[in-house]
Amino acid sequence: MTGSTLWDLVVWRAARTPDATALVQGAESPRDERRISFGELRERAERVAAGLSARGVRAGSRVVWQLPTRIETVLVSLALARLGAVQSPVLPLYREHEVGQVLRRTRAAFVVVPGVRRGVDHTAMARRLAAELPAPPTVVEAYDTLPDGDPTTLPAPPTDPDEPRWIYWTSGTTAAPRGVLHTDRSLRTAGGWLAAALRLGPDDVGSMAFPYAHVAGPDYTVMLLVHGIPAVLLEHFALPAALAPYRRHRVTLAGGSTAFYSLFLAAQRALPPGRRLLPSLRLLAGGGAPKPPALYHEVVAELGCQLTHGYALTEAPMVTMGDPHDSADLLATTDGRPPAGMEVRIAPESGEILLRGPVVCRGYLDEPAPFDADGFLRTGDLGHLTPTGHLVITGRLKDIIIRKGENISAREIEDLLYRHPDIADAAVVGLPDLERGELVCAVVEQPPGAEALTLDAVTARLLAQGLARHKLPERLEVLPALPRGTTLRKVLKQELRERFGGDGGGA
Repeated sequence: MTGSTLWDLVVWRAARTPDATALVQGAESPRDERRISFGELRERAERVAAGLSARGVRAGSRVVWQLPTRIETVLVSLALARLGAVQSPVLPLYREHEVGQVLRRTRAAFVVVPGVRRGVDHTAMARRLAAELPAPPTVVEAYDTLPDGDPTTLPAPPTDPDEPRWIYWTSGTTAAPRGVLHTDRSLRTAGGWLAAALRLGPDDVGSMAFPYAHVAGPDYTVMLLVHGIPAVLLEHFALPAALAPYRRHRVTLAGGSTAFYSLFLAAQRALPPGRRLLPSLRLLAGGGAPKPPALYHEVVAELGCQLTHGYALTEAPMVTMGDPHDSADLLATTDGRPPAGMEVRIAPESGEILLRGPVVCRGYLDEPAPFDADGFLRTGDLGHLTPTGHLVITGRLKDIIIRKGENISAREIEDLLYRHPDIADAAVVGLPDLERGELVCAVVEQPPGAEALTLDAVTARLLAQGLARHKLPERLEVLPALPRGTTLRKVLKQELRERFGGDGGGA
């Protein structure tokens, strides 16, 4: 299957195990659940492709879709892949500003929406935005009812796996979102690498708690197709509601990001001693945000499963992943090793992580991408490689705080703060300061029932943990909840800088 398209993989899996369950639409009550086999996945996707083709969607047509995590969404995406259209997924939580920007920048011919969902009329919004464009895109609804047609009318499927047919959008937490160009080959390779890294078996059952519109959506789909295993989809992830379908279908693989690990851990702690939250769970896996080493040990001890964390970004959906067979120390303190074929280089002067390999994007939509002279992608992330080849993420170029000329890693302080019993999560940012250049500000979220924190008590504990005095926070802010993004719930540090930055006049 090397070098083939995503649709080729769908056809291959449907031929091998047509009756095996591919996807389960999870719900609290089993009466509300639905499932689809791999054979049905192919057949229904072709019918949807024929229905879209009848409405004018062709190979190369630019299609923006804003749909929730549902079987129908997977069918729409696979149908577009069957047609060879250029698809640009948009997160369901985005509204006029973000969706309008995507429609303008992609110059989309079609926009697919779920109608009225969770109190938002996406159809009306899409039509308003479309009317403002020189060439208004056609609005198509796809939720319970999908476009349908005769598959015998379809043209031949695409054959070139290297044609950019996917536009994913960066989160835009520090700058305007960028349209990242991917190919079937880059997404298929990423999903295949993920499948190998997690050491899945025939009895595994996956789960999708994250938005399918995230670049992890096709990653996960490829993983399921490669192994022929099912996954439980949740349109809206929340605990404890998600626990019923997870238990019913004996989910063995869950996760998403650090925030999801913490949510499962908090739910476990609410149970009586000796009772496991998810008895079938053997592995939490994810990435997208820093993982404090202490969190690894807490998950393993309290949830009774393994935790593997990896490093990826929209521009490269699979870079490294922890191996379930690695030692506890490596799994706690690193982000795993890259697979064969993924080149990771550390810039000697800055410590920036540079990437080259088949999963790296083709660039950005209508703007230059940050490739160096050797073709390596500049990530903006900082890290180092251990003698064993494991990657350790230490922060971001923009996350280094320069205080009186000294470079301070926010990640180092955050990992120590996380160990505090009265801190549920922490983010450390640099704020403008006339005397120091920047001062160190710790913004924390406390668990229920925690004792009030003071800056003196926090810094005293950090000193006792061995943190150098010049790295100590000079300001402490306590929030009910840290601001997070809508996909992998990454902390939005730019919002914290804007909120607490003041006028830079000193502390």
